[in-house]
Amino acid sequence: MSDPFVVAFVPGVTPGKWSRIWEDRMRRQPLELRPLDQAAALTALRDGTVRMALVRDVDADDELHVIPLYREQPVVVVPKDHPVTAFESVALSDLDGETLLDGQGADTVELVAANVGLAIMPQSVARAHSRRDVAARPLTDVPDTGIGLAWLQTDDDPRIQAFVGIVRGRTINSSR
Repeated sequence: MSDPFVVAFVPGVTPGKWSRIWEDRMRRQPLELRPLDQAAALTALRDGTVRMALVRDVDADDELHVIPLYREQPVVVVPKDHPVTAFESVALSDLDGETLLDGQGADTVELVAANVGLAIMPQSVARAHSRRDVAARPLTDVPDTGIGLAWLQTDDDPRIQAFVGIVRGRTINSSR
């Protein structure tokens, strides 16, 4: 049994499907998925604690390879009885005069539920922290966010290409 192949993922990303495929194909290579916030995921990638990371809005550069995977719609999270809930979607200008909270964690959603303010976050993050006393509505004029798979340019571990193939949907018999 070899050392586990460690992949970090940021809140809102659900790597379960890729993990199941890895387990089917790479039985002798254990995979460890590690939930981390964005800053911790990038630090762990750079210091070698993880080999790859599923991150939000990171571009490739001289240090990192990044494969864009998908885009996410931003939403505004509001208390369940807020007037915004009457609409299918809203524009940022519809929120003029509202208190917008920083943060995208469960603690921020708790503040929204307590009527402290509203929060803007990717839809998957809002879904991960959903509660009965809050609602989320898509924002029509706020840039979306992108999820990408990142790894160090200098890392030549062959398991990286195996994971890239899984994430890109290659079958066991397909070639790069």
